[in-house]
Amino acid sequence: MNRAAVVARRRFRVEAEADSVMGERFEQLQGWLHQDLGFGEFTIAPASSDASFRRYFRVTRRGESHIVMDAPPDKEDCGPFIAIAAALAGLGLNVPRVIEAERTRGFLLLTDLGCTPYLSALNASSVERLYDDALQSLRRLHAAPLAGAGLPDYDRVLLLREMELFPEWFLQRHLGVTLDEAWRAALAEAFSYLADAALAQPRVWVHRDYHSRNLMVTGERNPGVLDFQDAVLGPCTYDLVSLLRDCYIRWPRERVTAWAGGYLVRAQATGLLPDVESAEFIHWFDLMGVQRHCKAIGIFARLYHRDGKPGYLADIPRTLSYVLEVLPDHAPLRPLRRLLEERVVPRLQPGPA
Repeated sequence: MNRAAVVARRRFRVEAEADSVMGERFEQLQGWLHQDLGFGEFTIAPASSDASFRRYFRVTRRGESHIVMDAPPDKEDCGPFIAIAAALAGLGLNVPRVIEAERTRGFLLLTDLGCTPYLSALNASSVERLYDDALQSLRRLHAAPLAGAGLPDYDRVLLLREMELFPEWFLQRHLGVTLDEAWRAALAEAFSYLADAALAQPRVWVHRDYHSRNLMVTGERNPGVLDFQDAVLGPCTYDLVSLLRDCYIRWPRERVTAWAGGYLVRAQATGLLPDVESAEFIHWFDLMGVQRHCKAIGIFARLYHRDGKPGYLADIPRTLSYVLEVLPDHAPLRPLRRLLEERVVPRLQPGPA
């Protein structure tokens, strides 16, 4: 360890677990705060976990806290986060403000939206208020003009590539299920049907991970919105599914359908989605959920097998239950239903509701 790093470790009280804070990048991050930004004494601790290579730390000094993003530049690009943060703030969403950026090294200093994610605050008495705020924020996002957005399209290639994570990482790698040609063809047909349904929808700004772990309860302009750097232009029901059929918390189907239908009514009252019928919207909503949840299950399995992050495995049964719940209503997806019931459910350990 060089002399500057030794001095830094003596000056700063580090309140982080050893496996999170040790290493050259953490020393560089502390040096950036101290030498480049002129921070005096401060405390630093992990702020949240992330399914990517990004790490977040809460830095406190003089009674004020900030968030520092550590995004290794060989694995993550800070550019989209900076650009989309500015765009979403311009739309009226409550997102972290970028105070300082060191893109070469992948460090960002951000405003702190607090310590309370929706996931820890949602309960029977709070859900209507919190979801009402989240849905209002989502309508602001969906009202954004498409022209000049500069966002990539959620096209067929991306939709299908995401769904392929399901057979590759979950079926084959995680469960050891080998598909013959007939099963592979049936799965490809189901995925094509889901992609068609997604592409038939009106296009809007899509956050892409608009759920209870990325929404923060804030005293003003609730909610705070995080993890938006992968935003795209895509299907109008995608973020709604992320929120209402959340991989991390579950509500009764009838209530979810009512929330989704209510969203359409309010959106149309403000001029959004004017030509969409309610039944068509719920049909899209259901199928969008199957696409997203197949992708999410594949990602959860990949996080375990490739990245050594087992924590998401417990969320697979809940996520799969959403898929199994809606498949009986969609005849073109009967082969997928049969595959899940015969080859997947018997091998899957039960998880939390």
